[in-house]
Amino acid sequence: MTFVKLSASALAMAAMATAASARDQVQIAGSSTVLPYASIVAEAFGDNTDFPTPVVESGGSSAGLKRFCQGVGTEHTDIANASRAIREKEIAACAENGVTDIIEVRIGYDGIVFASQQDGPAFTAFTQSDIFNALAPKVMVDGELVDNPHTMWSDFNADLPDAEILAFIPGTKHGTREVFEEKVIAVGCEETGAMEAMMAAGMSEDDAEDACLEVRTDGKSVDIDGDYTETLASINANQNAIGVFGLSFYENNTDTLKVATMGGVAPSTETIAAGEYPVSRPLFFYVKKAHIGVIPGLKEYVQFFVADEIAGPDSPLATYGLVSDPELAATQAMVAAEETMN
Repeated sequence: MTFVKLSASALAMAAMATAASARDQVQIAGSSTVLPYASIVAEAFGDNTDFPTPVVESGGSSAGLKRFCQGVGTEHTDIANASRAIREKEIAACAENGVTDIIEVRIGYDGIVFASQQDGPAFTAFTQSDIFNALAPKVMVDGELVDNPHTMWSDFNADLPDAEILAFIPGTKHGTREVFEEKVIAVGCEETGAMEAMMAAGMSEDDAEDACLEVRTDGKSVDIDGDYTETLASINANQNAIGVFGLSFYENNTDTLKVATMGGVAPSTETIAAGEYPVSRPLFFYVKKAHIGVIPGLKEYVQFFVADEIAGPDSPLATYGLVSDPELAATQAMVAAEETMN
């Protein structure tokens, strides 16, 4: 089996060597959160080097990594943008298709925020427990785990607006959804006692953890499969609604959105860099090492992206909302050496 895979990979590499002239642009797909950063870098790369401007597409972290893992060759993407780390099952899927040498590039940090219309309710007292109580299918009421009866935010927290619950959250193909589940919903499930109640009722810990991540399906929580512009349009059409966005998207739409605090902390590059804002995450892109030296400008684009002038604390990406990685120098060295994931 190993011999067959190695042979297939070798054949793909040979095909790439003869077909390299068929494509001279770096091709990138994936996270809608990373999309604006990658687009800024791609345009600057095209303007400041002799290489063509890379093609950058969105579609979500999972979709981008799925395309990335489909194989080696000029017909396959070179880079996958992701607002979460690549999963073990995705690494395995890559390996099955001959994509065995992957370079993981962490570009910095971002936060996920909850925002509403400028003219809508003011959500200034959110905790993870509030989001869980609003959106989970089962919640704790008077010490019992019951089907979620809440229709208004004020039903369970008098400090929240007397407004109907309606939340537009990232669909399951988005990396933002995983962060939303793990750092908001799961935390709220544990803090409210719901997870403990599930296990007391006979669930295993693993099953309870899975159940904690579920959201209600009665129209109060709505998945958005598109990018943040679709979420913004949904917010604009529903005055009482909240939406989940990346920090940079919110900061570039403050004329139409107002942001909620989480645990009393307002999201900003400063509070994320200081570790104060509780819902932040690293951002990545993944590079197919087998394409370096075959696709013109691929390594040069990656090095350009992580340069201090582009991704450092005083860079264009920082101005747009990226929280610079304090270990950026280590990333630069890793990229220069083309170090792959273990």
